[in-house]
Amino acid sequence: MRYRFTLPRCVVGGLAAFVTAAGLLATPATAAPAPTAPAPEAAAQPAAASGPRPAPRAGTPTVPEEHAARQTRPLSPDRFQPLDAPRRTLRLAAQACDPADFATGSGAELVAAVRAASTGCVNTLFGVSGATARDIFREDRMVAVAKAFAGTAAAYPGDNSTSARQLVLFLRAGYYVQFNHPEDVGSYGPALASATRRGLDVFFANRHSRDVSSGNGDILAEAVVLTDSADQQARYLRVYRRILSGYNSSYDAIPGMLGAVNSVHTPLWRGNWNPAYVRAVAADPAVLDSLFRFALRHRGMLGGERSYLVSNAGMTLTRHVEHPALRATVRPYVRALLKASRITGRTAPLWVAVASQAEYYDKERCSWYGVCGLRAKLLKAALPVSHPCDATHTVRAQALTAEQLAATCADVQGQEPYFRSVVKSEGPIPGQYASTLDLVVFASRTDYQTYAGTIFGIDTNNGGMTLVGDPSDPANKPLAIMYQKEQDNGFTARIWNLNHEYTHYLDAREDMKGDFGQQISVPTVWWIEGIAEYVSYSYRGLSYPQAIAEAGKHTYRLSTLFQNTYGNSDVTRTYAWGYLAARYMLERHPEDVADVLAHFRTGDYRGGYAVYTDRIGTAYDADFDAWLTDCAAGACERPAA
Repeated sequence: MRYRFTLPRCVVGGLAAFVTAAGLLATPATAAPAPTAPAPEAAAQPAAASGPRPAPRAGTPTVPEEHAARQTRPLSPDRFQPLDAPRRTLRLAAQACDPADFATGSGAELVAAVRAASTGCVNTLFGVSGATARDIFREDRMVAVAKAFAGTAAAYPGDNSTSARQLVLFLRAGYYVQFNHPEDVGSYGPALASATRRGLDVFFANRHSRDVSSGNGDILAEAVVLTDSADQQARYLRVYRRILSGYNSSYDAIPGMLGAVNSVHTPLWRGNWNPAYVRAVAADPAVLDSLFRFALRHRGMLGGERSYLVSNAGMTLTRHVEHPALRATVRPYVRALLKASRITGRTAPLWVAVASQAEYYDKERCSWYGVCGLRAKLLKAALPVSHPCDATHTVRAQALTAEQLAATCADVQGQEPYFRSVVKSEGPIPGQYASTLDLVVFASRTDYQTYAGTIFGIDTNNGGMTLVGDPSDPANKPLAIMYQKEQDNGFTARIWNLNHEYTHYLDAREDMKGDFGQQISVPTVWWIEGIAEYVSYSYRGLSYPQAIAEAGKHTYRLSTLFQNTYGNSDVTRTYAWGYLAARYMLERHPEDVADVLAHFRTGDYRGGYAVYTDRIGTAYDADFDAWLTDCAAGACERPAA
């Protein structure tokens, strides 16, 4: 993944999670895919829920590894993900769905359309705006769906056979879109608030909302996030406590139930911006005790697959120390959790999560907690190795051996001339400050998710990240932040996505002038991620099985891939199809690539975009389709030259 600058997050320092929340994070980033196959996997696909809130602190989320292969972008909904503040979800695969289908007809017809739609279809509604947003989500239509949810909740059977999830997801989408585009949707008032509360009250009172099952888990999680979307956090403190106290080992084999438990961190985190919530917690701080007891009781899970549940509990609890009325209650809990964990080792995820919040929200007490100068403490503890490869490359590592350090240096030093031979670069773009690179390597994905967010202010729900910063700043110091995998993964020293991340750095230094915002000011993702994948595989002399399999599906036209953005593309379209587009253009039309890059290298992104959108347009679509047939038949089994 490539981040050209550290963007302010919608949240705080790092709620680890499988579920995350609702709020929104538009992350302009290029992501290094997370771990799974030989191909880099992307950061998690953000989700949406209520609306964005002020972002007090950069943060880093964590999610179970099986949910990590996704891309980071503007939040949208459907399943949970790390909690960086409440942001949330893994977007379901895109479904054929027209938002206009929800924009006409009576309230009853709207309800019928929502019930009949797939959750993936309803999920697309988080992205609407303008007149369409008003036609779909104006208050009277939201009220109709909220009333339908209340009726459905009364007879809720513990699964989605009555389409309860679609109704809740629609309401979440409405609140999200209205928060972000109030001028389009119009205002929401007491009628909707009352109808939504009624639906949630009935749902949580239904005994099946307590079922420990996959059928209930996903819907329960959505309903909990809806309490936040509707700013009703104060009303459901007992529900959140019930969910936290109800967790036991029977949940562990049910991802939906784990997601439901983690979902409470959305309202408990974001509620801190709601004065009514803060007053309610001050009047009855039992929920803070629930968070403390959860973190303390389940410390044994730290370092394992469900570690995020514990670190999120500690982080969410500590977040409340911001409020003077709550400090007398929160401070002893925070100190106790810090004493019950350590800066390194198995309990580090809890210590770092708690310490990062304590230092930020209660800075005047940092010495009492023992967290003053936290970033320096973490750098010393987590990255003790500093090894200069040469005058421009330095490896900062947690546990690389001397042999691994030497191999890593040799790998990237050899990749640089190879990259230049592919893109026909004559060297760095003049006048840019991006001549050095620190390659940061954590010992594991867990360590990456534990430390990187607090140290570097990044999202860690991905397979690595490159920060090229502001090339116009003489003090600019690019970073490529990665981690080692336990098993051999085809990369030198088992450093996941090493060559993908290093290509991002080289591409930013030699092909794309300016900062990340400039580079994605037009759709350039086909090139940014495509060239990173292309060079990573071809430099290592490997074929790309996933891309070859995708080629046989003929899913996309080249002209469609030219329009790739981080908002409209899933992981497969971004990485595998980006590779195919870049490889095709380099093999069949190198002169056009040279023309595009000539524009990019001067910062003329509009001009470069015009080459492949206006001049080429659809002209290569038929040839690309034929090339895909050859690729799938074996031509791409040979590594790219």
